[in-house]
Amino acid sequence: MAKRSNEELEQVYAARTPEELNAAYAGWAAGYDRDTLAAGYCLPFQVLAWVARYVKPDAGPLLDAGCGSGLSGPYLKALGYGRIEGLDFSEEMLRLAGSRGAYTGLKRATLGEGLPWDDNYFAAFLSTGVFTEGHAPAASLRELCRITRPGGMAIFTVRDTIFHSGGFSATIADLAGRGLWRRLEQSPPFRAFALDEPDVLVSAHVFEVLA
Repeated sequence: MAKRSNEELEQVYAARTPEELNAAYAGWAAGYDRDTLAAGYCLPFQVLAWVARYVKPDAGPLLDAGCGSGLSGPYLKALGYGRIEGLDFSEEMLRLAGSRGAYTGLKRATLGEGLPWDDNYFAAFLSTGVFTEGHAPAASLRELCRITRPGGMAIFTVRDTIFHSGGFSATIADLAGRGLWRRLEQSPPFRAFALDEPDVLVSAHVFEVLA
């Protein structure tokens, strides 16, 4: 990446509290899309392959969990998904997401805390680039499952460096052991940035929510 985005990405990864992370994104919001896309950030678009594979456009409302600036929204809409809602903890990022005209609803919320939707509300959720260094905890998956209906899809990426140390492997196994979901697919690690940051690897995970 360019020097400026390197510094801002490092601030994001270095954040240790929600307040620090919110401040890092607030300072980066205006240049976020330009900087990340220049580096070849592909996750907001790559995830659409799994959404299209597992979720019918008329299945019901879809949640973009940790939607950021809303890069996925217009492309989901172009694929025929008409009911797309988003959540993010950053007001600045939500404003950018809202300007894209693709989301039917946007709410400020923090992954890892209670979410402002009823049980079994969504037909699916997607979350990319969110489960990474210094970001949302593995426990977020339990609450995301709560608001996803039985038979719905959970589609998300996890950074390789925190899959075990961040508790994701244990949380995934716990949810499966309690009969809350079943695995449909797990990708091998792949690059989150097509051009820069070759060491930033993620894997994609797809589960069917059961209860």
